Amino acid sequence: MPFGNIYGTIMIEIREYLDSQDQSPFADWFTALNATAAVKIAVHLKRMELGNLSNVEPVGEGVLEKKIDWGPGYRIYFGRDGDALVVLLVGSDKSDQRRAIRHAQAYWQDYRKRRRSIEHGAD
Repeated sequence: MPFGNIYGTIMIEIREYLDSQDQSPFADWFTALNATAAVKIAVHLKRMELGNLSNVEPVGEGVLEKKIDWGPGYRIYFGRDGDALVVLLVGSDKSDQRRAIRHAQAYWQDYRKRRRSIEHGAD
């Protein structure tokens, strides 16, 4: 397992979920943010990569929500694939939370289904 920070904790690899057309819903959301918001989100992603998963709560179906208490209340939705991998699903703010959670749950279900299919040698 990769070790990387001064405290010897496990570094977390962060990947983006890609749908069947190789599109990333998280990237679509992130690239639409203004520069200040994008920097705030990037800082939180770096903290996650360093193992800081504070302010995270489960929202059902294996999906987790990272709350960012800034601006309109940004949210990052992700799944954990083992201890060292985070899969970014989608982002939103508080005003769009319910829709984003439903989408994140569907994306996570799709990710797990396709991953199982690959592990078992099917297409």
